[in-house]
Amino acid sequence: MSHTAPAAPGFFDQPRAVWATAFACMVGFMSIGLVDPILTSIAAGLHASPAQVSLLFTSYFFVTSVMMLVTGFVSSRLGARPTLLLGAALIVVFAALSGLSDSVTELVLFRGGWGLGNAFFVVSALSVLVAVAKGGTSRAVLLYEAAMGIGLSGGPLLGAALGHHSWRWPFFGTATLMAVGFVSIALFLPKLPRPAKKVSLTAPLKALKHPGLLTVAVGAFFYYFAFFTVLAFAPFVLDMAPTATGAIFFGWGVLLALFSVFVAPRAEARFGLIPVVTVCLAFMAVLLVVMGVAPREVVAGCIVLSGAVMGVCNTLFTELALEVSDVPRPVASAGYNFLRWFAGVIAPFAVPKIAEAAGVPMAFGVAAVAALLAPAVFALRRRHIERPHAAAPAAGPAPVLAAVDGSALDAAVLDRAAALARAAGRPVLALHLRLDEVAGDERVTLEDAATAERIVGAALQRLQAAGVDAQARVLTAAAGAAAREAAALADALKAPQLVVGARHRHDPDDARHGSFSAALAALGQPPGRLVVVGGEAAPTPLRPRTA
Repeated sequence: MSHTAPAAPGFFDQPRAVWATAFACMVGFMSIGLVDPILTSIAAGLHASPAQVSLLFTSYFFVTSVMMLVTGFVSSRLGARPTLLLGAALIVVFAALSGLSDSVTELVLFRGGWGLGNAFFVVSALSVLVAVAKGGTSRAVLLYEAAMGIGLSGGPLLGAALGHHSWRWPFFGTATLMAVGFVSIALFLPKLPRPAKKVSLTAPLKALKHPGLLTVAVGAFFYYFAFFTVLAFAPFVLDMAPTATGAIFFGWGVLLALFSVFVAPRAEARFGLIPVVTVCLAFMAVLLVVMGVAPREVVAGCIVLSGAVMGVCNTLFTELALEVSDVPRPVASAGYNFLRWFAGVIAPFAVPKIAEAAGVPMAFGVAAVAALLAPAVFALRRRHIERPHAAAPAAGPAPVLAAVDGSALDAAVLDRAAALARAAGRPVLALHLRLDEVAGDERVTLEDAATAERIVGAALQRLQAAGVDAQARVLTAAAGAAAREAAALADALKAPQLVVGARHRHDPDDARHGSFSAALAALGQPPGRLVVVGGEAAPTPLRPRTA
């Protein structure tokens, strides 16, 4: 459901601690695509085979994967600021040591240390931004997404620009940039409260006993096998200069970021999560097969297009993993990431070995099969990942539903709902949806419970003053699932009308997720049910936005 931004601090009106953290986040995300343009240069400089150089990914993600079981334990005891600084310091040290490596063995080991730093950094970065950003959780998520987008797309460019001189320079460049981030965080980020609840070491593994979370994690493992085939093996197939490879992976990173933030929620709202993932991975399999047999110019185009598919899948896989069970989100995220990142351990080494033994087409063919296995796992175990809709209230006259979001349009929505209810002798159910959004590997709720209760409380007061019987309800849903949740509730209640506000003009949340009213209309509603009130409404909220 659409939420509105307050007349509050502008996007750039943030404390220095926010910009320090966001800058370090950007550098952290750069490390994903940084080495792609220089893989062939590393192989030549260290006299290593593609399989040996691909161990850079294997060591990095082996440590990252295993540390997913530990970082929650550590961060819940140290607190977010010390954990963030520890991660940044480790990245600085091991990125610099990577640049000083004299053998592929040393480089692989130092990349593993880099993965250790990245695991500590990522686990705390978003929570720090949420704690210190002005404008609430939604603004913090937007800043995090901006840092992610710049980092994912800028990493290959940085790797190409510096790698044109030497394969060592991108490592030194990253160490320097993260050192700037470390100093900035140390100077500007204040001490933050420690988490109220500590996480045990075994909690993430215990979480994987949940059949739904295990199903999603196994499906994600197969998907990420295909993901890392593109990231770690395709540069060897391209066999281009660092600048050319960097430009290709820049395009990949741009599409990945854009489709993750803007397209995934809209596609889910229109078609549903599982159908979208299934179609995307089928398309991914086609791209992989083409990469195995096509000339390198076509391979380059397929790599760029794969970024769009990966952007959608990354968001929807994370969303499903963090809602499919009742396990606390940080614990579920750790267990899920542990299993899915193991694909980054296996694929970068296994795929070049397959290519050496059976040829490039077979290597990409195996990755294509892995991409198709992910939706196959979901289909076979669908009952474990089906998302139950919220139970309907007690039986009674079918109410008119009025969707409220705390914006200036709420008054008009409630007045229209009250008029329809009085004419038909029905009650009104004021419905408010708290949006969840996926940001990187995390899923955060953009509004606190107290704010949601104030919104429905104000709605009840207005309806009761209008002389109609009224109830209120708050549901929490992912951005892409909000319209489906509301429509499912309307179906369950046999609601004759669902009254909603029109799209909010200049609302960043509507820009990212799409309009709630448009999503409902696209789903198709029974004749006369959907009632849209207002025109292009400027988001003038009735209440302040809170974190």
